[in-house]
Amino acid sequence: MKVLTNHIGGEAVPPSTNAWLDDHDPATGQVAARVPRSGEADVNAAVAAARASLAGPWGGWSTAERADLMDEVADRIEQRLEDFAHAETEDTGKPLHTSKTLDIPRSVANFRFFAGAVRHSETAFHEMANGAFNYTLRRPLGVVALITPWNLPLYLLSWKVAPAMATGNAVVAKPSELTPQTASMLAEVLAEVGAPAGSFNLVHGNGPEVGGPLVSHRDVAGVSFTGGTATGALVAAAAAPKFKKLSLELGGKNPTLVFADADREAALNGAVRAGFTNTGQICLCGSRLLVERSIHDDFVDELVARVEALPQGDPMDEATRVGALVSEAHRDKVEGYVRLAREEGGTIRCGGVRPRLGGRLEGGWFLRPTVVTGLAPACRTATEEIFGPVVTVHPFDTEEEALAIANGVRYGLSASLWTQNLARAHRVAAALEVGMVWVNTWLMRDLRVPFGGLKDSGVGREGGKYSLSFYTDDKNVCIS
Repeated sequence: MKVLTNHIGGEAVPPSTNAWLDDHDPATGQVAARVPRSGEADVNAAVAAARASLAGPWGGWSTAERADLMDEVADRIEQRLEDFAHAETEDTGKPLHTSKTLDIPRSVANFRFFAGAVRHSETAFHEMANGAFNYTLRRPLGVVALITPWNLPLYLLSWKVAPAMATGNAVVAKPSELTPQTASMLAEVLAEVGAPAGSFNLVHGNGPEVGGPLVSHRDVAGVSFTGGTATGALVAAAAAPKFKKLSLELGGKNPTLVFADADREAALNGAVRAGFTNTGQICLCGSRLLVERSIHDDFVDELVARVEALPQGDPMDEATRVGALVSEAHRDKVEGYVRLAREEGGTIRCGGVRPRLGGRLEGGWFLRPTVVTGLAPACRTATEEIFGPVVTVHPFDTEEEALAIANGVRYGLSASLWTQNLARAHRVAAALEVGMVWVNTWLMRDLRVPFGGLKDSGVGREGGKYSLSFYTDDKNVCIS
């Protein structure tokens, strides 16, 4: 069995508590690794190591040196893609195909992108009429806390680590205790490529015992958190009184809008991808499918046929496209929403049951992809974040009704809409109360654009110049 450690001040260290957590393989339910159950003392040590690195060699590194380091990290992860992908799949239960084609390649791209971004970043110069001029200096925040979820472990950790370190901050990272393996592997890679001791620190453990002390630590200047909305509210409450810079990327209940004039084949493929990629465990998944009434019945019939045909099985099998849910407790939660859907008058068109998978998968946390029709758009199943392989389908008659349903939730992260009417595409995209809209596609990502949501889906934006801005402070200098 693997035994993970914290990484503090350039050293692999056990938890000061001498307490441990079990890391389970969702496909089997068996323990795959032991994880430190760290505490406040470990957080304090990590923050102290980060501060020391800023006062030491790391604080003196140039932008070019930091960018080169990020490129070296990308190269090393790419060289070990198979190892990272297998660890990610063992931790999350997602298909190995997804880890190899999405999660790990995107992590590599994150490091390469932000290496280029800091090399080409510009600051402002303002000339004044009296001959004076102003220029802007951009400086790192200092010690930053990065807290990441279990659904896209390395993908989202690299999305934060790369810009934070590329801009010169020292990092204390807290990954999910459910999916810790690739975070530990990243710490090893950073040490291998010569990151100065303390520039990257990793503290494993649960939220109250590690995340809480980390967010409230007086020497942490900024907090970037990705996770659930309820936890995000706790993070905000702890950080706000200390005036920390804060970025929150939270939950979603994202609509997929299909108009009658859409390319039917493309929309069907898009709806299936949006609903069930990563077993529906992505904040951007389209869990509410809104279909114009004139095509609704035929569209749903074809959708159900395609969902029923999705290959579910051993995540380590390259042919598998639907894996396991991340934990037994999470599967219980999702199954609870399937029961609620029935109570609220919904019809389970497919799925909603545990598949019969024998052998080593018998104890795994699987659930068949589920399509529900007949629900009122304002019911709990259709408005609360389920974060699993459950899609509810709702007909609409007019563009106005579609927008009312789409906007009628407390979340506002993303949406996708399918139409061949260009005017409608622009009009509906502008009216959707979300931070991101895809037209005739889903999850097509450009790392330069702003990423984030409205309402209960978060505060702030990540990506490109937005990430560089978050992890730095601007200082104006006026010369007369």
